[in-house]
Amino acid sequence: MTRAVGINHVAVEVGNLDAALEFYGRIFRLELRGRIAGMAFVDMGDQFLAVAEGRRQPADDDRHIGLVVDDRDAALAAAREAGAEMLGDNDFRDPWGNRFQVVDYRDVQFTKTDRILAGMGLGGLEKRSRAIEELRAKGLAD
Repeated sequence: MTRAVGINHVAVEVGNLDAALEFYGRIFRLELRGRIAGMAFVDMGDQFLAVAEGRRQPADDDRHIGLVVDDRDAALAAAREAGAEMLGDNDFRDPWGNRFQVVDYRDVQFTKTDRILAGMGLGGLEKRSRAIEELRAKGLAD
């Protein structure tokens, strides 16, 4: 049986692509991978977020996208300042109803290689001890 080994990208739907890129750009440093009519692709190192016009469904409640960031507190403060609807300690909703959960890279098992981190300008970003212990328990860290 085949195994899922990661996520290449996640797609979110928005009402207006330019407004969404401006909104997300107030929270995160955006690097566009590319753009086509009604859709933009935002780089996240070796992955990307696809942003597409055409959202018609109601706002997300439990369904969410977990984004790993280099500074959780700064991301949440920027989301608040950008006018996002803040939900709990880690979550916010964008103006189109997409729910994002923000987690700090240093605190989660999700791991990028040193080369990828350096290429993203994040060389030296280290895991905290709890995350390392979780990885060790799975045989994924020394």
